[in-house]
Amino acid sequence: MTLFVYRSHYEGPLSKRVRHLPDATVLDWFRRGWVAVVEEGHDTDAWIVAELGGPVYGFGTIFDAARREGLAAPGTWQELRDLLQRHLYVEGEVQADGLSVRVLTDDDEVELAYFFFDDSLVRTRADRLAYLVHDGWPLPETTGGAAGPFTPPVPVEELAPARPGGEGVTYAVLLTFCDSESISWLAPRSFPGIRLPELAAHLRELEPRGDDWPSELLALRALTAPGDDGIEPALSRCNRWPDLEQPLIGDHRSLHEGSMRALESAGLEQGRDPDRTLIRHSRHLAQMSIHMNDFFGHQQWFLFDDVWAAGNADLAGSLLRYAHGWDPLGAG
Repeated sequence: MTLFVYRSHYEGPLSKRVRHLPDATVLDWFRRGWVAVVEEGHDTDAWIVAELGGPVYGFGTIFDAARREGLAAPGTWQELRDLLQRHLYVEGEVQADGLSVRVLTDDDEVELAYFFFDDSLVRTRADRLAYLVHDGWPLPETTGGAAGPFTPPVPVEELAPARPGGEGVTYAVLLTFCDSESISWLAPRSFPGIRLPELAAHLRELEPRGDDWPSELLALRALTAPGDDGIEPALSRCNRWPDLEQPLIGDHRSLHEGSMRALESAGLEQGRDPDRTLIRHSRHLAQMSIHMNDFFGHQQWFLFDDVWAAGNADLAGSLLRYAHGWDPLGAG
């Protein structure tokens, strides 16, 4: 079996589309496409929509070129790679090997990426692919029996010194964007020395250091109330906060009081609907798919600690990779 994933801000609560294809290999799927479009004359766009569950920006150009120029179907993955690099319309990169095709492009609005994987690769490289191929909301909340401590597979920036005497680490993965550089531009952050149940209290104590903090985490801190035991109430307030790009810095108490007054009268941008936001919270994982507008849909916030990460090591590690770079099989 072959898996297709379209990483697109237009696609549902997790901003991706996952499709299971019946073909034994990636090469077999492309060869079947050659037969359908080039030999049998099916409409390129209609065939892609039927196969992949919807349009994929620029992807039909490989089959259009094959039909227009009489290109023979690839017989090996090397031939497929060469055909894609010569004839596929992309605004970024094309990577291919015997078990995958990975493409980065953009539609002049946002960055997009799409992938074909042999299912054998998904099984053997779950440490890199588990989140990318995860289909549906939410992520599992159970922690299971962790075999040992969790070690992040990519660099993670610490937002504060470790809490004296504290244990664990809480990670923040914010799959957000505000311009056309929209994939993997915001590296993961962490709060060492605390776990998720302590995050609300920790945020109230911290004094952010300027540009180190993403604006979303500054909003989360400002909207954490003095009496909040957990982080879920602040996430719900962030869902109604009008400007998540605004840097909210200052003394927590006065900042929170001012933010709550502003929240009472704040209006949201046209198309943003808090009722379409999805929020889930458990002891070691908080996740929010916040609805931003009708055009781009949702953006994702994940807050999890080392307990959840150790119990879901492949999912946690691949999620950190997802935030760190577009190509999960790239170097590093």
